[in-house]
Amino acid sequence: MTIRYDGKVAIVTGAGQGLGRSHAIELAKRGAKVVINDLGGAKDGTGGSSAAAQAVVAEIEALGGEAIANGANVARYDEVEAMVKAAVDKWGRVDILVNNAGILRDKSFAKGSLEDFRLVLDVHLMGTVHCTKACWDIMRDQGYGRVVVTTSSSGLYGNFGQSNYGSAKMGVIGLMNTLVQEGAKYDIRVNALAPTAGTRMTEGLIPEGAFELLSPETVTPAVLYLVSDDAPNRTVLCAGAGAYAVAKIVETDGTWLSPDEQTPEGIAANWAAITATEGEKVPQAGFEQTIKFTAKAAEGLGIKLD
Repeated sequence: MTIRYDGKVAIVTGAGQGLGRSHAIELAKRGAKVVINDLGGAKDGTGGSSAAAQAVVAEIEALGGEAIANGANVARYDEVEAMVKAAVDKWGRVDILVNNAGILRDKSFAKGSLEDFRLVLDVHLMGTVHCTKACWDIMRDQGYGRVVVTTSSSGLYGNFGQSNYGSAKMGVIGLMNTLVQEGAKYDIRVNALAPTAGTRMTEGLIPEGAFELLSPETVTPAVLYLVSDDAPNRTVLCAGAGAYAVAKIVETDGTWLSPDEQTPEGIAANWAAITATEGEKVPQAGFEQTIKFTAKAAEGLGIKLD
């Protein structure tokens, strides 16, 4: 069955070029009305121009679709609120939010400034918070919403020179994990995209041959799936060069230590059991860890919990 978005309204941030442009155009091709948000700045976040967003709107209109441009800075909540209001004023609803906007200020942790660190967090993490917050009540009231946050292997696994970016990209995973629980009864599904693509953000960092394979168009199908009616929930979908995988945060089963072993020396002596992969799981909520640990303690102490 063909996945379409007829009657749906989508907002894609950072959609003037690269991944965001690809996401927006493909959503429009499949029937969505799209807000093309782009500040139009350089990849380090400086400057601004509406030309890129307007060009994408023109592309979509030439294909017979509907789109509007918006230059809101996602790091400013008042501008984001105005952008969402413009979408609702024009089309009456917001069904899909793709949080894609981002900047880079790459430097080693020792050499990077705290000002740059905060700026990257403001755009990637708080920008995602702002856009999602501005859409949340609308999606809740209409009983439908699909939200994508954009994470990165730099956040999931680390990348030299990207402590600021990696922190922000792991932060959106924490946001997703809780929003999934709060949005479930309203059919708001929240997922994460971990893309690797040849864009201006990665130009010069990836060998030329690989750069050509890593086109934004090979990543976009992952977004289209994550915002569909039958989308999964709480999934980190990795995509690049036409390959797709799912990343998971797992917790080992672990082991309970008797009171006399509850010392750093006891942990060292039992490290193999603590880190054993047999029985590891993907927790669906934080309280599951509490339940598991108290059950292990009760069993070890031979007591019955009420």
